[in-house]
Order: sequence, then structure tokens, then C-alpha cells
Amino acid sequence: MSEWLVLSIAMASACAVVLTIAVLNNRRIADDDDPSQTPDVIEYMTMMIGVVYAIVLGLAIAGVWEGRSAAQESVRLEAQALHEVRERSSVYPVEVRDRIRADVDAYVAHVVDEEWRVMAEQGTLTERGTELLARVRAGVTDYEPRTEHEGQAYQPLVDQVAAADDARSSRGENAGETMPGVVWFGLIIGALVTVGLIFTLQIRRTFRELLLAGLFSALIAFLLFLIWSFDSPFGRGVTATAAPFLDLFPDAVR
Repeated sequence: MSEWLVLSIAMASACAVVLTIAVLNNRRIADDDDPSQTPDVIEYMTMMIGVVYAIVLGLAIAGVWEGRSAAQESVRLEAQALHEVRERSSVYPVEVRDRIRADVDAYVAHVVDEEWRVMAEQGTLTERGTELLARVRAGVTDYEPRTEHEGQAYQPLVDQVAAADDARSSRGENAGETMPGVVWFGLIIGALVTVGLIFTLQIRRTFRELLLAGLFSALIAFLLFLIWSFDSPFGRGVTATAAPFLDLFPDAVR
């Protein structure tokens, strides 16, 4: 099911539930009821709870967006480190250089074609990707430099492989959902409480009041959907992309 369809259903459902309750509740109010008699303490409590929940929503959105940004940065660092390995290996003999570059290209092709799909569906890395990166490491570390120039390039190449491995580990840590279940529990309960409190203000069946109630509930549904969408950086919504690999290794990815 499309994320946009999920969003539309969630927002429409929230509006429908709130408006239905508002209309049914209005039928139970006597004709002589005066909505201006709402106690001031209720208005104050409603305002404060709304402010507190808005802060919580803002922090949650900032947290999942930061996680998504960290996931994208790990992809960029990994691709850049592998690109450096591929380019700096040019100082080695032809057969060694070609073997290292072939191993790097095989790893990149696997990440883009296979591992990306596994991260989106299962939230984990693949064993095959680990094996291919180990082959890249072995190709770099097993070669014994024969000239001073090769010796100067050896340690930077080893460091770049280590940087790629570290970035890969970070990518794996960010592959799954980042928001704990207890936080989701608090967000959903907070949404129900916040929306429920608007009924303490005695909403009438005027177009203006019903419109505002519907828009308020739809906004809460949209913000919760936004958090859910960003919560899995590689799985749904505005996801981290493999663009750094595609840009730096256009020939390795078909």
C-alpha cells in the first residue's frame, strides 16, 4: 500500500471520527446550554496539554529526521571511502590494481542491487555484503609494497577500507526502526488525549467549529504519519538513497 494512501486514510479517518463524535455529542446538549460557561481552568489545561504535546511531537520529528540524516551521511562516507580505495590503488601493479577495483565494484553492485532491498524489507545487512567487503580488505592488506611509492600509499588505503567498514556498520545500525515502542505508545495516547480535550470546549455544529476540529485532528494524524515515515531511514517514506554510490561508481551499477 502506498505511503500517500496510508496518509490519506489516516487523515480522513481522524477527521471522520472527530466530526462524528462532535455531531453526536451536540445532539445531547440542551437548547438552553450556554457554551460560554466553560470553566477557565479547563481552557487553561487544554492549552497547556496542547503545548506540551506539540513540544513532544517536535522532538520526535527532530529525532527521526536526525536519524534519517545520519543514515544518509553513513552512505556518503562509505561510498567516498570506497571511491578513494579504488582511485588510490592506481599506484599498485596492474594485476593488483585491477583485482582491488573489481572487488570494490562487486561490493558496490551488491549493496545497490541486493543489500538495499534487504535493508528496506528486513532492516539488516547481508552476509554476502560482509564477505565482499572482507575481500576488498584482504586485497588491500595482503599486498606487500615493493617500492617506496607503494609503501606510502599502503597505509592510507588500509585506513580508507577501515573507514568504509565503519560507515557500513553505521548504515546497518540505522537500517531498522529507531523509535522505541514506548515512545509510540506515548505519542498515540497523547494524540487521543489532545484531540479528546477539544470536546471539553463544547463544540457546536457550526461550519467554522467543525472545520477547525477536523483540521486539528487531520494535522495530528499527518504529524504522526510523518514520524512513522521517517522512523525507518531505508524502508519507507522519504528514505536515504544510494545516490552517493550511483554517482561515484556509475560503471559498477547497472
